[in-house]
Amino acid sequence: MEQNLSNAVSILVVGMITVLLILWFVVIIGNLLIRVTNKYWPAPQNEGKTGTGIRTISSGTIAAIMAAVEAVTGGEGKVTKIEKE
Repeated sequence: MEQNLSNAVSILVVGMITVLLILWFVVIIGNLLIRVTNKYWPAPQNEGKTGTGIRTISSGTIAAIMAAVEAVTGGEGKVTKIEKE
């Protein structure tokens, strides 16, 4: 009985260490891939253009924002401008 328990614990420890090492390698390789991608293929820079206002936001999002403002203010609030921060 004691031998079986010892074998089970050793297999558990080896398995957990193996999983942790593989996950660590995935994180390291992912970070390296992100760094190489950002270095050689950077994202295009925003040239300071501002959005065209409310037209760039989907109608469902606008409806949700208006409903939330109406619910919080009891119908007294009004949405005049929506900006992304």
